[in-house]
Amino acid sequence: MFPVIKGASYVLVHTPDMVIHNGTTQTLERETNPDSEYLKVLRKHLRSYEDVVSYPVNQTYIGNFDPEELAKLPRPWFEKKLENASRYGKFGEIMPEDEFYGLMKVCDVFDLVKLEKNFTLELKSKFENNKYLSELVSRLGEGNEIEEINKLVENGVAEGLYLNDNLVGCVKRAHEYDINLSAHVITENLAVKASGVLAALHIIEKANIKKEEIDYIVECSEEACGDMNQRGGGNFAKAIGETAGFKNATGCDVRGFCAGPAHALLYAATLVQSGVFKNVLVVAGGATAKLGMNGRDHVKKGMPIMEDILGGFAILVSQNDGVNPVIRTDSVGKHSIGAGASPQAVIEAIVASPLEKLNLKFTDVDKYAPEMQNPEVTEPAGAGDVPTQNYKMIAALAVKKGQLDRSQINDFVKKHGYVGYAPTQGHVPSGVPIIGYAREKMLSGDMNRVMLVGKGSLFLARMTNLFDGLSYLIERNSGIVEDKKDAVTKEEVKKMVAEALRDFASHLLEE
Repeated sequence: MFPVIKGASYVLVHTPDMVIHNGTTQTLERETNPDSEYLKVLRKHLRSYEDVVSYPVNQTYIGNFDPEELAKLPRPWFEKKLENASRYGKFGEIMPEDEFYGLMKVCDVFDLVKLEKNFTLELKSKFENNKYLSELVSRLGEGNEIEEINKLVENGVAEGLYLNDNLVGCVKRAHEYDINLSAHVITENLAVKASGVLAALHIIEKANIKKEEIDYIVECSEEACGDMNQRGGGNFAKAIGETAGFKNATGCDVRGFCAGPAHALLYAATLVQSGVFKNVLVVAGGATAKLGMNGRDHVKKGMPIMEDILGGFAILVSQNDGVNPVIRTDSVGKHSIGAGASPQAVIEAIVASPLEKLNLKFTDVDKYAPEMQNPEVTEPAGAGDVPTQNYKMIAALAVKKGQLDRSQINDFVKKHGYVGYAPTQGHVPSGVPIIGYAREKMLSGDMNRVMLVGKGSLFLARMTNLFDGLSYLIERNSGIVEDKKDAVTKEEVKKMVAEALRDFASHLLEE
């Protein structure tokens, strides 16, 4: 029996000050050109929390604004504000920066995060009134004097945490000489962990499952934690599970650049289908390195800095219940090492081949979910509308296979694709944002099949020039679940084998 997707959660964290102090584009600019005009005007281009919450794209990500409705909304979207926009959505939430610092403190088990005393008091009040965070309030501690925090930052021992340029805390380095445990890297890692924890706390409610029922966790962000002797050997999965309270779970991390989530979901599906575990959680936190990644281009065009949010998600894969959508593990498409690196070769391997294997046409898939980046972020930087480019490649291949007329390409794109609505956090846009909406529509009978497509740029590590790609279908559940009364027991199997052996022996004697 195929495993099912029992729930999905999606979270965003508004981090404007972390854009300035932690995003790679900005930190490199500060090192190489500290007097640059970009840094001088950067603050003026940062959005308020209210602007981020009312942004239609963000409301789509957390489940409050259907992607079909987003596609109908004229652009530029950043000039539009949804009325009565909420921090919370049916899939998750948009957390403000101050509370996120508190969550980073909660996730710190080595006393590396220091928060100012009065700031800590304010956070305690907010945590106590938050149903997702109230159980964690005791971990905030009592806070530290601002003089102590200032001294740590000024001496280069710690990375500052700011709100509107005001220092409210810091993250200390974990080792005097190890660059992998520097204050900057520890800040980055705690941000991954904290945003992952937030998504994990939401999945419990969204999937209606108890914390103790989670057996295994697969973390699939793009960061890797460790020290100088094992730079990527750490385990975000168990770290996230520990803070979230998943006491019966174990787990590990999976890395594959942007394709990481596709691999992680497949691993989760096979673990469940094999019967090794019943409930496997796939979770990912956000990447501070990619905050403001395309900031220069946004500023040049008079836009706000669009990459001012961390993204995270959690997806629960469980045993087939006859209700929730199934992951078709027999539909896997892979970009093999010898498949070739051209875009056409990649799409052929991960879209056309699995469909042909199941005797399905391109049009039999209701929606395709490739890289779902928000085009308002990527187009000003010259990368174009990434989801639309992928849909057109899929449509062009359908034309080549004789399943579509060239004149139908634009209609195919509109009918079988969603507009991009995910933050450019690398792994976050890679197929998984569609799962929340697809699951809902399959449960209501409005959708039958989607294809999740994960692609990765492996050449970024300078170890290979290869691309990566993985795909599979997610389908509406047929409602058929194995009847335990009809299941064959071990004793019955032994009996059948014994009878077969007796028949075989009798046949030999006759010979």
